[in-house]
Amino acid sequence: MKIAVNTRLLIKEKLGGMGWFTYQTLIRITRDHPEHHFYFIFDRKWNEEYVFSDNVTPIKLGPQARHPVLWYIWFMFSIPRFLKKYKPDLFLSPDGFIPLKTSIPSLAVIHDINFYHLPQDYPFFVRHFYLKYFPLFAARSKRIATVSEFSKSDIVRSYNIRPDKIDVVYNGSDPVFVSLPTDKQKQIKEKYSEGEDFFVFIGSLVSRKNLSRMIEAFDIFKAKTRLPHKLVIIGDPIFRHCNALEAHAKMIFREDVIFVGRIPREEIRKVLASSRALLFVSCFEGFGIPILEAFRCEVPVITGDKTSLPEIGGDAAFYADPYSVDDIAKAMTEIDKNESLREKLINKGKLRKELFTWEKTALKLWDCIEKTVPDKI
Repeated sequence: MKIAVNTRLLIKEKLGGMGWFTYQTLIRITRDHPEHHFYFIFDRKWNEEYVFSDNVTPIKLGPQARHPVLWYIWFMFSIPRFLKKYKPDLFLSPDGFIPLKTSIPSLAVIHDINFYHLPQDYPFFVRHFYLKYFPLFAARSKRIATVSEFSKSDIVRSYNIRPDKIDVVYNGSDPVFVSLPTDKQKQIKEKYSEGEDFFVFIGSLVSRKNLSRMIEAFDIFKAKTRLPHKLVIIGDPIFRHCNALEAHAKMIFREDVIFVGRIPREEIRKVLASSRALLFVSCFEGFGIPILEAFRCEVPVITGDKTSLPEIGGDAAFYADPYSVDDIAKAMTEIDKNESLREKLINKGKLRKELFTWEKTALKLWDCIEKTVPDKI
């Protein structure tokens, strides 16, 4: 079987959530299925690190698809021309974008449709593209994979898609995330938080991540406890406007919030493993990989009680209402002072992380591929 794959998000040192999903699933699927051939379609010169095995042929197609107009050209013209020429049996798209005019069966991985519920988070042209085309992508795909039961239900309800057309494959977490010895934690604290304990947030600085309310909550936590704790924020703004920066400017304890931007994955692991807790109280998530990474690092998790987050955190996370600054502040205080609760959550996290692995994700995605083109397997 010949499988064409949209790999435009495999960019060295710039793997976001969907890029990481692409990497972790494809490196396993291509290894485990040498009898099939894969065309990896890039929109720029590829890194050889992403040509995983001999059954992978990398292809570069222009233009670089980094803007809604260029997305349209790439998926509606460049990709269909490629499919017509090479005649693969399947087109797999780990970011959910598919060509609408092709006879080749498509499998779209639609991680979530947060833009449907929170369109104001996106610039005009991005918002317009998502709202117009993702319902068409969902309808036109022969099958859909997604990363949580919440996202599946949301796609079914919002786009009127049959439930039996959608498979839940979940995400995994990188084994690089492990706990850190106390002496190493001390070094990380000296480097990032002036030697003090800290909470950590990991993610893009976009409105749905709710960082502005977490910053406000941290200000309340500081005012009430008078502890020297810091808040370390890992991630960059995706779009020009960032309400988290506005919230930070209004803080009393703004000097105790440390923005470190994008840092290497191994460094993220060290910071997370040295933290007092992960603060990840999003308003909307299709999954929430940092939760699993915290479980692996043996760090307590404070997360939101909405969308997919309770599904992923289970009984191993501490929940707060993402729309209540006071509730988030109370959660921070409780997690910081209650050692027995901390130990309980850490132990439960050690068990829960085993439910979500990239090996399981790759197996489930392959099952979805088989359902998409059963006559080719």
